[in-house]
Parts: sequence; C-alpha cells; structure tokens
Amino acid sequence: MHPSTKINEADLSAPCMEIHQSWWAMRGIGDERGEWSIEKKVEKIAEAGFRGIMGRLPALEEAELWRKLLDRYGLRFGIEAFPEDPEDFSEFLRQSKEFGVSYVNAQVKDAFVVGERAIDRLQGIITAGSKAALPVFVETHRGRITQDLLRTVEYVQALPDLRLTIDLSHYVLAGEMLHADERAEACFQLLLQRTSCIHGRISNGEQIQVDIGPNGEHPIAGRYLAWWKQGMMNWRSEARPGEILPFVCELGPIPYAIAQEGYSEAKQQEISNRWEQSLLLKRLAEEVWESVDGSSQ
Repeated sequence: MHPSTKINEADLSAPCMEIHQSWWAMRGIGDERGEWSIEKKVEKIAEAGFRGIMGRLPALEEAELWRKLLDRYGLRFGIEAFPEDPEDFSEFLRQSKEFGVSYVNAQVKDAFVVGERAIDRLQGIITAGSKAALPVFVETHRGRITQDLLRTVEYVQALPDLRLTIDLSHYVLAGEMLHADERAEACFQLLLQRTSCIHGRISNGEQIQVDIGPNGEHPIAGRYLAWWKQGMMNWRSEARPGEILPFVCELGPIPYAIAQEGYSEAKQQEISNRWEQSLLLKRLAEEVWESVDGSSQ
C-alpha cells in the first residue's frame, strides 16, 4: 500500500486512533451568551480532549489565525474537499500540504457519474493524492460519486488503492435500513475493509442524524458501534508504527439535525444538544477502540 494512503507520523509509536471534531458540527454551538467565537470553539475542542479538527482549507485572510490556533493547542487538521477534476485537485492538494493538512476527506462529484467514468475519476483522485504524498480518503456519501451502496462496492472491487472514510449513516438512510439484511451487511463489511477514517453519525433509516440518548441508549446505536469496531479492527490489522486512524464526530446543524416545528430555519430549534452528543460519540468511540487495541496487544 502506498504511504500516502495513511496518516503517518514517521515514528515508532504504536498505531493509534485519534478523535477529531468536525468544524461543520461546531456551527451554531455556544452557550446562553450566544455562539462561541472561532477562538472559543477551538479552545473548547482542545479542552474536551479532541486531538484534531476536520474543517475546510482556510481562506487566505483566515489562514494565519487558524495556523496559530492549531499550533497553540497541538491539534491535527484534516479538511473536506469536493473534487471533480483530478488536475484541479492536484493544485488543491499542493495548497493543503503547504498549510500543514494531515489528511483530505474527499466527497467526489457527482452522483450522476457512474461506471467506467466514475472509476477513472476515482483513479485520478487516488493518483493525485499519491503524487502529493497526502492521504486522501473518499467518503461514502449521498449525492456524490459514492451515492449508491452497490456502485461503491463496485468501485472498491475495481480500485485496490481506494481508501474510504466510512460513514454508513448515508447508506442506512438511503436504503431505509432500520433492519439491514444479510446482503446489505455483506456490502458494509466489504467497504469496512478499506477503512482509513470513520465519521461518527447515526441514522435510524428515516433521518440522517438522530439523538442516541445521554449514554447511547438508542437501540440502533449498537449496530454502528459494531461497524465502527470492525472498521477499526480492519485498519489496526494492517497498520504500521506511527500510523493514525481519525474518527471524526460529525453531527451537522439543521437541516441535518432534527428541529422542532418552524418554517424558517433561523427560528427552528434543534431537539438535541449537538455538543453533548459529540462528546458522547467521542466517549463511545474511545471505548470501542480500547476493546480493539487492547485485544491486539
């Protein structure tokens, strides 16, 4: 496997998982005095024990502030990308590496590109990441080239170097898989073999993102923990010293988050505390990783 498909610190420490917080998930997060500032959000992320942030490549006018905050708190930085043309993506990767990005989560455009065209595009994305020596993980996401579970399975079978950001909530929702059958489970297991990053979000098959209770009591949560564990085990079985698996708590704002009644998005109120739920996902992921890493010693 080419080294650009893994986050590697080039040291001899044991492979590990790091919990990162999605910057998108921080939208609207604050307290009774209002939404937190950028500085306050980063401070809170670090205080909570997150090891990194997954966001967007900062605009030029914000780049200095972001670099300062990331360095102050010792946070790793992964970014989202929405590539279409591999040549344009190569320039984006150059800028990303210059900023100090650790990995790129790629939502590859678009849902109407299928078959050989899709495979060629994904190969171009993989090649661009390899040339830039920057880990690029393709997210299993609706509305993108990975829109459909079955076609994503075909891509994995056709492209041995395709590494994934696993977010099975998209396929559970798209397939109304409140109770996934053995055929869907076989597809999930195939994708989990390519785990290089995991996004923490739980769908119940009807909503993309549900509140799982203060301690993960929701009955569907156990299925996701089992999938995350399998992905972690697959990654751990082939990981080398110094390599890192990012687990990103990615609970989106409205309209991802379920809201109380209200036609204006500005007036809608979320029924869930996304920050508290992010901290819960962090704790659950750490517990799952402990069971995986402990058993591999």
